[in-house]
Amino acid sequence: MLAAPQQRPSRVRYWVVVFAVTLAVITYIDRVCISFAAPLMRVDLHLTQVEMGTAFSAFGWAYALFEIPGGFLGDWMGARRVLLRIVVWWSFFTAATGWVWNFASLALTRLLFGAGEAGCFPNLTKTFTTWLPHHERVRAQGIMWLSARWGGAFTPLLVYFVITRISWRHAFEVFGSIGVIWAVVFYAWYRDHPRENLRLNDAERLLLRPNEELATGHAHVPWGKLARSRQVWLLCTQYFCSSYGWYFYITWLPTYLKEARGLELRESALLGILPLFMGGLGSAVSGFLAEPMARLTGSTYRTRRLLAYIGFSGASTLLVVTTRMHGAGAAMIVMGLASFSNDLVMPGSWGACMDVGGKFAGTLSGAMNMMGNVGGAVSPMIIGYMLRWTNNNWDLTFYVSAAIYAAAALSWAFLDPITPLNYQD
Repeated sequence: MLAAPQQRPSRVRYWVVVFAVTLAVITYIDRVCISFAAPLMRVDLHLTQVEMGTAFSAFGWAYALFEIPGGFLGDWMGARRVLLRIVVWWSFFTAATGWVWNFASLALTRLLFGAGEAGCFPNLTKTFTTWLPHHERVRAQGIMWLSARWGGAFTPLLVYFVITRISWRHAFEVFGSIGVIWAVVFYAWYRDHPRENLRLNDAERLLLRPNEELATGHAHVPWGKLARSRQVWLLCTQYFCSSYGWYFYITWLPTYLKEARGLELRESALLGILPLFMGGLGSAVSGFLAEPMARLTGSTYRTRRLLAYIGFSGASTLLVVTTRMHGAGAAMIVMGLASFSNDLVMPGSWGACMDVGGKFAGTLSGAMNMMGNVGGAVSPMIIGYMLRWTNNNWDLTFYVSAAIYAAAALSWAFLDPITPLNYQD
């Protein structure tokens, strides 16, 4: 039955954004908590800097390796079943991080944790593609990444509160239990096809009808077309560069504040909020400015490219400025602005996956996030070696990240972030 002309669409679809926001917060609590616990873990487990960096990287490598399979499974089976499985999986290994006894057990546990988290954001992107009209998707991405970053930003304070009361080992058990609760509630509510939710009124069903084909499961991904596409490779390249610089904030930052800036645990927890907090603001600003900027420039294409230029160039410049800051507070403010700049690119990058990927948005976003997490896996490991080779010269870390951000800005000069791939070729 068609909606009456005067009927306004209900807003049931926004519950998908609520679920995405809460899961984004959980993912960042679960992955960031180890960075703050790392100084204590290194003492208890007798780990070197290189071993700690390798343990950080184990998560990133597994996350990267399982991104495409995780996104593909969402395209094939539907996001409902896939998200249930992966959230329960990674929640278990979050808790298991508190049970490790040496370097090998830590590295293996983080490897399995990363394999579970890999499918999260590709499948959330799939839910947006299915449940939201086109004009609402990029804003939803901005809200989701704001929540993800802020979840990570306030994790240091949360971890500090929990660790000082029950130890770092039990803290991981507490954080792991949160994801299990989310998975049960999500599976009970969510359906892969919006039409199966009886709470939608006729107007909202009509609004989402163009998405019906995108919700259809399928197993025949055009791998050759994706592999030959310049758009796909450039999306992956710029996201690799973005994640390389950004991963410092969720791995080595607390150690940097302690060893290079001489801060104690409590001070590190407070100042460590800034990069992720400011990054969240960058995602939100980008998501909410996308539509008005597109009207002003007359093109979504130009808007996404402009935000990418501003974001990556700003992040590159500000990281260099960080090395000139003498006080810890000033350095963290500048670093926070660098994170803000980096995250101006986030909603546009994921919006490009939805527009370019179409019904294969899960697979394409999985490919992009895979390369991002290759950058995230390489970064902490390289930093560990650089610190050893240079006798703890932290400035080199920021110079290398600044150069990689500059390469990301250049890649957007050749990227078309809006034209869908023609899968019929």
